[in-house]
Amino acid sequence: MTERIVVIGAGPVGIRFAEELLPLVAGGRATVTVLGAEAADPYNRVLLAELAVGEASREELTLATSASLPGVDLRLGARAVRIDRDARVVELADGSAVGYDRLVLATGARSIVPSLDGLETLGRDSTGLDSTLTAGVCVLRDLSDAEQVRAVVARGGRVVVLGAGVLGIELAMLLADAGAVPSVAHFGPMPMPRQLDRGSASILSTALSSAGVTLVPHTRAEGVIGVEGDDGIRRFRALASSDGKRIEGDLLVLSCGVRARTELAEAAGLRVGKGVLVDGGLRSWSDPRVHAIGDCAHIADPTEHLHDREVPGGPHGLVGPGWRQASWLAARIAAELGAHDDDHAADFADEHPGVVVLKGELVDIASAGDVSADPFAPVPAGEDAPGIAVWADPEHGAYVKMATRDGILTGFVAVGMPRAAAELSVLYLRGGELPADRSLLLRLDDPDADAIAPAGRDATLCICNAVTVGQIEDAIDDGCSSVAAVGECTRAGTGCGGCRARITELLHAHAGAVA
Repeated sequence: MTERIVVIGAGPVGIRFAEELLPLVAGGRATVTVLGAEAADPYNRVLLAELAVGEASREELTLATSASLPGVDLRLGARAVRIDRDARVVELADGSAVGYDRLVLATGARSIVPSLDGLETLGRDSTGLDSTLTAGVCVLRDLSDAEQVRAVVARGGRVVVLGAGVLGIELAMLLADAGAVPSVAHFGPMPMPRQLDRGSASILSTALSSAGVTLVPHTRAEGVIGVEGDDGIRRFRALASSDGKRIEGDLLVLSCGVRARTELAEAAGLRVGKGVLVDGGLRSWSDPRVHAIGDCAHIADPTEHLHDREVPGGPHGLVGPGWRQASWLAARIAAELGAHDDDHAADFADEHPGVVVLKGELVDIASAGDVSADPFAPVPAGEDAPGIAVWADPEHGAYVKMATRDGILTGFVAVGMPRAAAELSVLYLRGGELPADRSLLLRLDDPDADAIAPAGRDATLCICNAVTVGQIEDAIDDGCSSVAAVGECTRAGTGCGGCRARITELLHAHAGAVA
């Protein structure tokens, strides 16, 4: 019997899952229907900031079309409004319904919109999923948001970014490089507090200031000041804080984090935590015929946490883990349907812990694990402090901090040292041991040194897609002569884009060797 698989969500994770199921579709073992609320062809929203400043084209963001998913029923502008688990049916906003044998939720996450005086919600947007905000305020989560930003960038306008997390800082750097005038308002004393320690944050702050980004720390945003135009539309003019600051701009971009889209699941009686709760098989705790992957999935063991009020963990918030979940689940379903001999019995386990790479031409930053430990702080009796190594050169915008346990790298942050960051990323992903002479890592960024591929051909270079240095070198040897061509062949560089500089280095090294 042919298995009916329905996917709610046509974002990067939902589309990757559908791609992985193409052999099942071609073999007649399954039908796949993908429901996307947006009318546009599926696109990589991770690169929306690049689109907004003109560094990427709409075509470069496109993930798939109906033609590239042969046999898949890709329905765009099709918003799911209800899941009837008893009838195994998904009801759509247009009144139609789609039956399923397996349902996969890939609904992603929505941007958190803070409560601010004067910030209005003006009804639903074109997808029906989110609210339209006061004119001149957006969250940079879809194509229409990118168009708003692009219009301001085109005239060199002022953009206020509320929030100094990875996405907020990344956007500010891109805006400054594109000729806009960005200001970043944030509550704490330093940017990217989840990824950086005080030293690395200081280096980043200096680099941002030099590039034309104004940081406004210790800002408790309270309200949005708007001005009504001749057309009767009230538009953003300034962000007001509790201490009387007024940060003026032509556009306000809210970068205040995201929250899993769980409304459909909750209404269907599925248990949720910080996302849709699924077990190690990515199956819902409440219904074995429902799965969740990506930013809406909260993986936890029901045998341990079934009766917990607050279930630990939550979605990763990164595209790489979502893609790996999609590939793993597709393989599990293929095994269950007898498409191959592998029983795929083991639970999903992400072998690639998160490494955050800040994209941008102004400064290179990579961070992973816990780097909060102070190497000079006293250690309480009975506690085992991590080993900490720090090197700082503020004058030249360089900083490295490494944390170890028994010599094994457990966390690091590197600013302005891209080759050291690449090597540390490999060691972190492998659970590798640092060299006894830590200064060897610093020499990788010697301007007179040759480009070195980190840790050999088996090293993971593209974390999002788990592509190794060797796979990229082989693609280059086979004729891929650009980053885009390498991406088409291997998928490297098509996620967050943070590895594109390293792919460029390998391309240049190959060209030099051939010459």
